[in-house]
Amino acid sequence: MAIINNQAAVVKMGLSLLGLCMAGYIVGPPLYWHLMEGLAAVSHSSSTCAPCVCDCSSQPLLLSIPKDCAKHDPEVGEDNEKNFAELLTEELKLRESEALESQQHADMALLEAKKITSQYQKEADKCNSGMETCEEAREKAEAALAEQKKMTAMWELRARQKGWREGVAKSHIQSHGNIQAA
Repeated sequence: MAIINNQAAVVKMGLSLLGLCMAGYIVGPPLYWHLMEGLAAVSHSSSTCAPCVCDCSSQPLLLSIPKDCAKHDPEVGEDNEKNFAELLTEELKLRESEALESQQHADMALLEAKKITSQYQKEADKCNSGMETCEEAREKAEAALAEQKKMTAMWELRARQKGWREGVAKSHIQSHGNIQAA
């Protein structure tokens, strides 16, 4: 009985773990996207600065370029956005592969739990069958004992009707046994 309780506890723990994995699989992506949106909002608000206040036309272009004018180059911003988009795409692919792997592990765990449950059910069925067989044998033995008691009572009654008494029979057997032995 203790083995069945331990095995049931293992099955319950496995199913609980499976439930937690499924909950993480369902709730994880929305939380991830909210977190990424929050980080993007923080990075945009901290990276925005005051517009460039330089007069690039007043300086000779070939000799020197003011540092402030190079900071706000639209092409550099585009490159950064492309890199950010590529990083996000790679992150999504990585998360998708992790989710698929997690799903496969959960499916394998579920399949194993079903297999173990089936095995325990078979063992329980065998046990129940054995108990039924024992119960039937016990009932037959009780019926045979009751029948034997009836037969014994009937023979004892007949013997008493013919004059048999328990104390007399023992002394008679002992006296006849001693006579024959002598």
